[in-house]
Amino acid sequence: MGMKQEPGGAPGAGKPRGGPSLREVWRTRVSVPVSEVFRKPSPTRRALLVVGLFLIMFALAVASSAPDGVDWEVGDVATRDVVAPRDVVNRHRTEQLREEAARQALREAELDPVNWEINPAEALRSEERLAAMFAVLRQALAEPEAPEAPEDGEAGPPPGGESEGAGEPEADLQARTARVLDAFSELGLDVSPRAAETLARMSAREVDELEAAVRSAAVNIMTTRRIGEMDLERERATVALHAGIRDAAEDRRELMIPLVQSVMRPNLIPSPEKIERARQEAMRGVAEVRIREGQIIIRRGDQVELEHILLLQDLGLVDGRPDYGFVAGVLVLQLLLFTMVGVYLYQQRPDIFRSDAQLALMGLIVLLVTALAKVGTFIPWEGSGFLVPVGLAGLLFPLLVDSRVALIVIIMLAVMAAALYGLDGRVFIVALAGGISAVYSVSRVSQRSDLTRAGFIVGGTSFLTMVALGLLRSDMFIIQYSFLGVVTGLVSAVGTIGLLPYLETLFRITSSIRLLELSNPNHPLLRKLLMEAPGSYHHSILVGNLAEAAAEAIGADPLLVRVGAQYHDIGKTKRPYFFVENQFGGENPHDKISPTLSTLIVISHVKDGVELAQEYQLPPVIVDFIKEHHGTDLVKYFYQKAVEAAQGEPVDEQDFRYPGPKPQSKETALVMLADGVEAAVRSLSRPTPGRIEGLVRRLIKERLESGQLDESNLTLRDLDKIADAFVRVLTGIFHKRVEYPELKEHELRKAVEPEARRA
Repeated sequence: MGMKQEPGGAPGAGKPRGGPSLREVWRTRVSVPVSEVFRKPSPTRRALLVVGLFLIMFALAVASSAPDGVDWEVGDVATRDVVAPRDVVNRHRTEQLREEAARQALREAELDPVNWEINPAEALRSEERLAAMFAVLRQALAEPEAPEAPEDGEAGPPPGGESEGAGEPEADLQARTARVLDAFSELGLDVSPRAAETLARMSAREVDELEAAVRSAAVNIMTTRRIGEMDLERERATVALHAGIRDAAEDRRELMIPLVQSVMRPNLIPSPEKIERARQEAMRGVAEVRIREGQIIIRRGDQVELEHILLLQDLGLVDGRPDYGFVAGVLVLQLLLFTMVGVYLYQQRPDIFRSDAQLALMGLIVLLVTALAKVGTFIPWEGSGFLVPVGLAGLLFPLLVDSRVALIVIIMLAVMAAALYGLDGRVFIVALAGGISAVYSVSRVSQRSDLTRAGFIVGGTSFLTMVALGLLRSDMFIIQYSFLGVVTGLVSAVGTIGLLPYLETLFRITSSIRLLELSNPNHPLLRKLLMEAPGSYHHSILVGNLAEAAAEAIGADPLLVRVGAQYHDIGKTKRPYFFVENQFGGENPHDKISPTLSTLIVISHVKDGVELAQEYQLPPVIVDFIKEHHGTDLVKYFYQKAVEAAQGEPVDEQDFRYPGPKPQSKETALVMLADGVEAAVRSLSRPTPGRIEGLVRRLIKERLESGQLDESNLTLRDLDKIADAFVRVLTGIFHKRVEYPELKEHELRKAVEPEARRA
């Protein structure tokens, strides 16, 4: 279905640079996930879960059911006078007066400059804008790209050849100055040619110093000066008087002033604390409206208003005796619905039926939607039933459980919603349409914005369903409030985005959204890999590209494969320079140690990777890639060296094999194959398409014959498709490049400069 769930998974998160987020605090406090509590399946525990869920839902359904006595609703006509037996606060009127006072206080507070404060975020945005501007300027200062070095044995233009002329340095300066002027023009800044020439003469270190000085001045201004919409131009005019700019050399001031002015923005925002304080003070200043003992609340013949209903409830004048027929009906209906879902799970998804954690997750989602539906019944308005967020379950179930199970649960929830609203068929149809559309709208989630799109789909479906019902029944009320369908869809999407991280953590499930978070290059573990083992990092990216293309070809999970490939070599960060991709032409430490020790170091990157994954709380589904991407393969290079060094003595081959296990899924097998293929193709001296294809197919055949793919469920047809996908990607990476003819240096620069500018 385009997503991967792993009941045993554990969402991982790195260590943030700032304070802990709410989600990380949640992870810290929930030390024992629900999946750990339910590690060993127990029929007794499952029965208790189902019975508990049944009783809670039954209690919700029958709570405050049809009262006997004063059972008026808003819009009814009172059949008798009702007198207050004691003093009581008129909550409705009091809240109205307080809200009006709060609105007036907010209007007045926002007009008072005292309630505005400097927004520190504007200073950060100024820094970001400056960084982007200096990136453009550095690109303009950079020399045009030189042509690629010729192949070994071919002649190239000698360094410092005939093209070096007496006027060349001056020409270079003029060219750099022109590029700087163009860059400033591109940034929308007007600087003099002299200022541009000043920047063109600067070294890289001087440019860094200039950027630091400009950033310091801009941040100081944006964090100390109160700049409103009307003050912006005046503040820009005084930039030259700022100490950090005034004390700079004259040639640098000409550069600093326009740069600082360009990133200045209004930086005042209303202070939430002061605005809220004014609002709270205004509300506290409103005295409670009280109904005195003996005062008539409502007279016979008057229309019942919300104010009357709230007063009757507060006085306990609403008789709460239940309607026993309603209670019995709810009981029978729930038994039917629970039986229907249970039989479906037993026959179609026995794995979920026997999983305590999955049943607990299903029960939690069902209970949440039922509770929200019940809350809506306390809203004395005819349209409240159309706000039941059945779409919330329709979005969460496919992501966390299963799409087919989601459909049967949606039917159950739609029936329950209709029952709570007096068996209103309109509520049932709208809830069912919204829920089913939610299930199909998240069949493939590749990014978080897909959930927002799904919310609009659910809302649009509910909206059209309500319009259709209104037209069929000539019911203008439904048509008039059909926008509630859109509201319900958006609420379902927002609720899904908010609940998903906590449900993933609590039940140790790895959804596609979690995988997308793990694929973020800013994840601490990926940053660690990039900074400490850059060669392994780029190797992992290429492996991910290869494996993802192959996964799409054979119908595996491309997202899971790509993320697994990104993390499969994280163990190399412990001893990066013992791996050739991180040596960068330096001395190879393996030359000084025995083949046995070298093998032990190389193999240990799997164990080190697993330990790092556990430290950073990566899900087990990702840890599987680390464990299985070498299977029980032989470290052939060091094994051969050991055989040669033994001089005829027996060498135990088992000492030179990875500990395994072999790949247990198609996804981990793809990463194993892509890992070996990428490293092997990189070693080809002339990677032509024919040689690439031959090498790819030979390596796949070797893995197959050595038994490494025996437990992965890959077929021979899959292997053929995998080979085609690998060849297609690798041929694109190692394509033949056009060689530049021998030109004089100034001619070569003239030919390359336009291309460099376009790049």
